[in-house]
Amino acid sequence: MKKTIFALSLLAAAMAGAEQVVDISGVGNRKFTVSVDVSHPMFAKCLQKNLELSGVFQVNKSGSVKVTGAPGAIVAEGSGKRLSSAEAFADDKAARMAARRLADAMVKAWGNQKGFACDKVLFLNRGKLPAVGAALPGEICVAYPDGFDIRQLTSDGKMTVFPRWMADGETVIYISDKSGTPQIWEMNTLTGQRKRKWSFKGTPAGLAVSPDGNKVAAILSFQGNPELYVLEGGRYTRLTNTPNASEGQPTWSPDGKKIAYVSNETRFPQIYVIDVATKQKRRLTSKGSQNVDPDWGNDGRIAYITKRGGSQVAVMNPADGDKSAELITEVSNWEHPSWARDMRHVVANRDKALFVIDTLKDGDKPRQMFFANGNWISPTWVK
Repeated sequence: MKKTIFALSLLAAAMAGAEQVVDISGVGNRKFTVSVDVSHPMFAKCLQKNLELSGVFQVNKSGSVKVTGAPGAIVAEGSGKRLSSAEAFADDKAARMAARRLADAMVKAWGNQKGFACDKVLFLNRGKLPAVGAALPGEICVAYPDGFDIRQLTSDGKMTVFPRWMADGETVIYISDKSGTPQIWEMNTLTGQRKRKWSFKGTPAGLAVSPDGNKVAAILSFQGNPELYVLEGGRYTRLTNTPNASEGQPTWSPDGKKIAYVSNETRFPQIYVIDVATKQKRRLTSKGSQNVDPDWGNDGRIAYITKRGGSQVAVMNPADGDKSAELITEVSNWEHPSWARDMRHVVANRDKALFVIDTLKDGDKPRQMFFANGNWISPTWVK
């Protein structure tokens, strides 16, 4: 892999006074305007999309930040900063990767936030519904949040669910019945090599990898109804015991000490949190007819789906439960939010498509990742 070197410097003090930060009408976020005049069309197209997805920039021909040059000599400067890249690229695919790396560097330099342009998104293409009674097929795919370079990783024609990134950002675990019964599989997304990771009686339903990558939270039913377990090597620990309910959709806290999950022990699905060491649990949500799909972000907040006359993406502080909930989308059929590393954006699915959503109050409207035939669902961002 090529090593990319970015040089950042402050411009003369006189230029600092020329900073142009605009208030985008109808949005409320303060952004830098940016113009992109680079000789490589694909680089320019990919860079513009990633800069706008970040929420830090608005593309404008007269932008205060200007990106100019050709492969091997590209410069971004304005508003008191200067960033240069000597990266060369031989084809469109390499140009897109170079554009993503520059976008992330610019977001950090001008916006003082983490970029996510280089962070891949796993998702499923559910395709057409099968015959009545058959398992829903699904193929694992991966793409960047700009929607370019989509790759289909599996072609099994089998039920496949809950793809999750391992800590290395290249290995994936998931549940599939490709061998006849649902089991937990592991796949290297670079080589395509796969192996069965764990086998249990019953049907596994839900996976989450711990922040240190050493443990997996899983919903297993080999001892009866679906319960929450922690898997570590060849060992397993059962955390819940709800004989009249079912658990699902686990997600780890950033420190790896707690797991949030969904349970219907009070009849309707709600989000709970459990301490891994003590097995003490508490309920986090009560507003709305159901609350599902939690994703615990690195800054401690949980994104989830709440149904209040329709499905919406919400964000809450687990210390306060859904008393602190902020609704960040309009009512629709939203599912499966997953945090970006900038802790500002999530990716979620709606209407067979994937969207990048700005969680800031009055932030950008959701942006569709790509437009292609398929039933694109269950996205998860690399952490």
